[in-house]
Amino acid sequence: MPRFAALLLVLVALAGCASQTPTLYTLAPVAGPVRSGGPARIEIREIGLARYLDRPEIVRSTSDSLVALDGNERWGDPLVSMFGRVLAENLGQRLPNALVFGENGAISVTPDAVVEIDLQRMDVDARGAVELVAQVAVQRGGRTATRSVRVSAMPASSGMHDIVKAMSKASGELADAVAAMLA
Repeated sequence: MPRFAALLLVLVALAGCASQTPTLYTLAPVAGPVRSGGPARIEIREIGLARYLDRPEIVRSTSDSLVALDGNERWGDPLVSMFGRVLAENLGQRLPNALVFGENGAISVTPDAVVEIDLQRMDVDARGAVELVAQVAVQRGGRTATRSVRVSAMPASSGMHDIVKAMSKASGELADAVAAMLA
């Protein structure tokens, strides 16, 4: 009987150490204003991503020197590829006459325009708002236009589901700025 009790105690201890299954999130496309004109074929180059964002866990917030993560709330895809995919969907909706494709995708045609993005920030600030900061370059017809974009979106609550929805909204607003540069 003591052996059985010891075995049971070990099993209970191990069960207590087991981690929860993570909750996975994804950015979603967000509709925006449709624009006419623009190039027929748009290539999105691989997104540059700030190193603190390049992790499976979702960065909830940053302060002067602290990065806060939610251990069990993670991206369902690497953020860099997910952000590029959603940006392509958002741009395709905003520029319906264009074919928008990623640099590393299956399509290999010569683009009429190239979009490059360096995502420098996408987290929650001290006010509770999602802050997205990016540098954008659009190459078209031998010319390059650059722009800094700063977007703020207030989540409906402090829950991760609402934070990710606000991140999706901010990503859509970034797509609005890129579409304006392309049109």
